[in-house]
Amino acid sequence: MGHGGDVVRELTADHDEVKEFFRRLETAAEGGERRRIADQLTIELVRHSVAEEQYLYPAVREHLDGGDAIADKEIADHSRVEEMLKELEEADPDGARFADCVDALRTEVLAHIRDEEENLFPTLRHNCSQEALDELGDRIRRAKKTAPTRPHPGSPSTPPANKLLAPGMGMVDRVRDFVTGRGRSD
Repeated sequence: MGHGGDVVRELTADHDEVKEFFRRLETAAEGGERRRIADQLTIELVRHSVAEEQYLYPAVREHLDGGDAIADKEIADHSRVEEMLKELEEADPDGARFADCVDALRTEVLAHIRDEEENLFPTLRHNCSQEALDELGDRIRRAKKTAPTRPHPGSPSTPPANKLLAPGMGMVDRVRDFVTGRGRSD
């Protein structure tokens, strides 16, 4: 979380982290390790999604032709992922349902990443000044610091409600994470 650089570099670095979590899940031998990695993956995906919804997609709406449709599609992708993360959170890491959830989540997330990196990011770079991209990168980094760490499928995904509610949910999630030890790497 918080890599530096403009919005494209920041979010691409997040994507690389997510891909690494999926690789680690493929080789994790026991349930406790799978749960720890899945929790870390969930934390990263939720923070990333919330930050994109707060800042990236409003910029997409403003700067890109057809931006409303693009942003709506991306937010719909996030909604599906959030539902999948909730299901993964509830699955036994030693059970078949957990593996099925991870496989479905991997397929969905990697398709979303590919679409952003091949289509959205180059278009954004073409239509925004470097200054605007740098400012978006800073906003994304700040948003990830206060974003929730757990899936909240029913929460708002567009401004202004998401910007008002996410920090409070994020604080509650981080307290729960601290108390339970969730998200800590061993």
